[in-house]
This record gives sequence, C-alpha cells and structure tokens, in this order.
Amino acid sequence: MIKKWYFYTSLTVITVFLSSGFKPLNLETSPWFLINEQDGTHYLYPSQEQAEYDNLNIPFTGNFFVGFREALGYKESQSKYKKINSLGYMGKYQFGIETLKSVGIYDKSTFLNSPELQEKAFLALLAKNKWKLKREIKKYEGKVINGLHITESGILAAAHLGGAGSVKKFFKYKGKRTFTDAYGTSIQSYIKMFGGYDTSFIKPDINAKARTI
Repeated sequence: MIKKWYFYTSLTVITVFLSSGFKPLNLETSPWFLINEQDGTHYLYPSQEQAEYDNLNIPFTGNFFVGFREALGYKESQSKYKKINSLGYMGKYQFGIETLKSVGIYDKSTFLNSPELQEKAFLALLAKNKWKLKREIKKYEGKVINGLHITESGILAAAHLGGAGSVKKFFKYKGKRTFTDAYGTSIQSYIKMFGGYDTSFIKPDINAKARTI
C-alpha cells in the first residue's frame, strides 16, 4: 500500500513538472488592454483571455508580434492574400499601388500570388513608418491622448491605415481631430484596437525594401 502511495505521488509530481515546461510565458497585460471602464468598449487584442479570440480566425498569441500581424491582417482583409477591395487595395494587408512602390514592388500579380512577399512588404512598411514616426513614438508612447493610451504598435497600425502623415497630424491636434480612411475607419480606432503588442524588433529604416527584409 505504501509503495503504491509513493508511486502515485511520484507520478503526480513528475506530471506537474513536465506540464509546467509547456505553459506559455506569463505576459504582462495591463487592464486597459481588455476593457474601458467608462464606455464599456472591449479591447480584443492583446489579451491573456483565450475567450476574447473565440470568434476570430486568428490564434491566441497574447501580445507577441505574430498576434499583431495576424490581427491586423484579419482586420484588413480577413487574412486573404488575394483580396482586392473596391478601391484597388490588395492582399492580406491591403496595400495601395504607391505604397507597394515605396517598398520596391512593381508587379501586382507577383505580389498577389506570393504570401511570402506580402509578409516581407508588411515588415518593410513597418520599418519605414517606424523611422518616420520615431519622434512621435519616443514622445507619446505610454501617454494618454484624448482618452487613448498610446503604444508603439498602435501608432504603427494607425500609420498602416492612414499613413505616417495622418498620424503626425493626429498628435499635432492632440487627438481632437478625427482622421479616417475612405470607408470611415479612424486612426483612433487602430491606435486603440492594436495597442500593446510587442513591435520592438522592428528596426526603423526609411530605405526598407520587401525583397531585402
């Protein structure tokens, strides 16, 4: 009887020890990522609660960069690499012609048929926007502007939506003027929705090109 007790106790200890090695890292997620107490607006990403992701076709990734990438891609196109919207914006991240040229891509067909090239184009654009907005990131990250908690990933997402120039104007007017795209999506909504992700590995580079990322 004693031998059985030792056996089952040892088995339990070993199981717990091995299981702990496969647990995800304990991410630090501030309460504002999840819900705004004043207006009840939910912040779906990033979250440590897997339930927040139940109705989305993206993985539960906490605040890692892959979560930022997949959440933004899903918002832009439902993560469809070959999607072209009514205004001619293309791919998973909905690039316009001029933006594609800025990252060194001139062949629309090649772009639409290459998920790898689209991902590299996204990284190149992030690097460019991070360079263009490095002063704003340094000055405003961690602050609250007109009720919005400002983070680097939120700034970069807003630049993806409306361009770095519009983000600069957002800060110039202290968040009191609304800047939207042709479909009415605001820069403020992207700062809010995509705030708090880890985009620290993106290096500012005004000359970033998709094919050299």
